[in-house]
Amino acid sequence: MINLTNIQTEVDASYLYAILAAKEKDSTVAAIFKEMSDIERSHALSFIKKNGMSLDHFPKPSFRAKLIKRFGNWFGSDFILGILLNTEKSLASSIHSARSQTNTKTSLSDTAHVVILKNIIENNKIEGTNLAQFEKRHRSVGGNALRAAVLGGNDGLVSNFSLVMGIAGATNGQKEVLLTGMAGLLAGALSMALGEWISVKSSQELYENQMQLEMDELEHNPEGEERELALIYMSKGIESEKAKQMAHEVMQDKNQAHEVLVREELGISSEELKGSAMEAALASFFFFAIGALLPVIPFFFIGGIKATMLSASLSALGLFLIGAIITLFTGKSMLYSGMRQVIFGLAAAAITYSIGKWIGVSLI
Repeated sequence: MINLTNIQTEVDASYLYAILAAKEKDSTVAAIFKEMSDIERSHALSFIKKNGMSLDHFPKPSFRAKLIKRFGNWFGSDFILGILLNTEKSLASSIHSARSQTNTKTSLSDTAHVVILKNIIENNKIEGTNLAQFEKRHRSVGGNALRAAVLGGNDGLVSNFSLVMGIAGATNGQKEVLLTGMAGLLAGALSMALGEWISVKSSQELYENQMQLEMDELEHNPEGEERELALIYMSKGIESEKAKQMAHEVMQDKNQAHEVLVREELGISSEELKGSAMEAALASFFFFAIGALLPVIPFFFIGGIKATMLSASLSALGLFLIGAIITLFTGKSMLYSGMRQVIFGLAAAAITYSIGKWIGVSLI
């Protein structure tokens, strides 16, 4: 039986598809998104009628959907597209489970939206100028920037919260905890930043080396590269003659051919080389430091058990917010995800506090 959650999911999907349609520059893809928005709305209407509900109470887009729209404005339409793909996969899985329980046959419509979105993201059977537009979408779908920010903040908060609680249990002193907390913040943030810088820089250097090798192959064996490119297009579902024609046209411009070959054969987008290693390092430092600062704040002003309790309260609030933000990707309940994050974080802090208390007593 369809419940209110299922209806709300359809309403939210319709709302988000409509946003994608309005933002999409390619008229063909925009029309697809518009049609999918209408289909999702029709599903919601059908479910409401089937359950004998009044159409006057047709749900409005949820707070989560509006929040996704806001993040989409910041991080781009691909963020919304990634969320919708996750939603469609979840719906398809639910339908599959329901059909298994009732022994009913599967239908093409069960997974149609998942297939459509994957085709758009992975550029299956997209020809001509549209092809390049979707080459890089699968790399950015899902809001990687937001994911990195959330994970960085979570790492900083949980690790420094546990560290602060351990020292608070051992010493119960303001200065000791403050010093340790700030040291943990700086050490962790600097370590994260350095790791991010090395990761980005190493990837860029590897890509640059691979791109140079591809350029050498292009100059010494252009016919072979053209044949390989045609085969790649054919593997995407493009008809043989059309694939050969597209490959031949691409090879007329050596710079364009190099960019396409690098993207197709190596899976490297030129966009990946534009990212600054220093910007990535600073972002990693910033988000980790924000999370790590929360449990330290009370110890700037007070000490003792009051500071410890206030630190735990601020950290619990931060953990709940992080858990709530994670639901943008999972679609789960904000309350459930937030409380789960709080419970795990407080459990880790309680363990380190107990160990610190035991060590502190042992040293007296």
